[in-house]
Amino acid sequence: MTIFVKNKHTLQIDEFKFRCCIGKKGLTKNKKEGDKKTPKGTFKIENLYFRKDRKKKPSTLLKCIKIKKNMGWCNDIRFPKKYNKLVTIEKKIKHEKLKRKDNKYDFLIPIKYNFKKPKSGMGSCIFIHLTKDYKPTAGCVALQEKDFLIMLKLIKKNSTIKIF
Repeated sequence: MTIFVKNKHTLQIDEFKFRCCIGKKGLTKNKKEGDKKTPKGTFKIENLYFRKDRKKKPSTLLKCIKIKKNMGWCNDIRFPKKYNKLVTIEKKIKHEKLKRKDNKYDFLIPIKYNFKKPKSGMGSCIFIHLTKDYKPTAGCVALQEKDFLIMLKLIKKNSTIKIF
C-alpha cells in the first residue's frame, strides 16, 4: 500500500484523494534542517502516535503509541546520536514537543526520512499530522482529521509514502 503525495494539495491512497498541505517552500531532494521543505522520495512510515487525553485510539493496523508529556523528537544537530529520534525531553537538547497545546499532533505518523542512520542537519521531524486550515507546514504532510482517520484504516505497517 503506497500513500502518494502528488503535489502540494493532494494525497492519494488507491482511489481515495485527500486535500493536504506540505512544506511552506515546496519539495526538495536536498532537505536541510529548518528549510521548510518537504523531502522528495519514497519512505517507509513509523507508528501512530496519539493524544489519549484528547482522542480515542483509532482503527488502524499501525502500532499505536500514547503521547506522554515528556516525549519529544530531537531536531538538534549538536546531538547526532539522538538526531531525528524520539527522545525524553531534556532542556539542553532542541526538540519538537509531541504533546502540544494545539491539535496538530493529536495524531501523527513519523515518515522514515533520514531515519536509519540519521545525518545531522539533513532534516528531522518529518511527520504526517493534522491541520485545520491547510496552512503550509515546516516540512511535514498534513491532513484534516476526518481524512487522517480514513487514511489510518487504509494503510498497513509496511505502507510507504511517495512524495514527488
